[in-house]
Amino acid sequence: MTFDLQMIPQTFDMLHAGLAASSVLLLLIAVSRKSTVVEKVVEKPVEKIVEVEKPVEKIVEVEKVIEVEKVVEKVVEVESKLATASTDSALQLLSLMQQEARLIDFLQEDLTAFSDEEVGAAARVIHTGGKKVLTDYVTLEPIRHEDEETRITIEAGFNPQQIRLTGNVTGNAPFNGTLVHKGWKANAINLPKLAKNYDASVIAPAEVEL
Repeated sequence: MTFDLQMIPQTFDMLHAGLAASSVLLLLIAVSRKSTVVEKVVEKPVEKIVEVEKPVEKIVEVEKVIEVEKVVEKVVEVESKLATASTDSALQLLSLMQQEARLIDFLQEDLTAFSDEEVGAAARVIHTGGKKVLTDYVTLEPIRHEDEETRITIEAGFNPQQIRLTGNVTGNAPFNGTLVHKGWKANAINLPKLAKNYDASVIAPAEVEL
């Protein structure tokens, strides 16, 4: 295949300039359209991701609020149950001590009009009945097992609720002292179950003989 060089235009007239300008313009339009299409394709998924993330964040916040509310409700419920149980149990135990040992009658009595022998006789009744209540319903254990009036050592880190230091308390543990009282702690308490409508505030009913 051969080319005739004489047929190639030797001059650059206005027609050729217009064609060249049109070609460049079309090329620019094509490139701009491609870039626009690419930008739209990339932008759409990003918008969708952002829209999805916002509801997810709201759901997480709502779940956190619900969890906090549930924890608060449980704490309030537990505190309410403990308060009611401890009060009813204390009143019930006091009622049993009155029933078996007439403890409240003895404590409310003015003992100045009675002799020591009479008070001692009443104390025996209270001792017998009170011991029965403790034996039947409460499991007690001494805090310290050493003999009283013996010298013992209290090491560092002791529980101040279980051991009370008296006298000249100075410095830091270990402390050396005399065991005055062994102390007591309740390992278990098994009181009778109360009826649904039982009023625990009634320690002892009034007695009427017919």
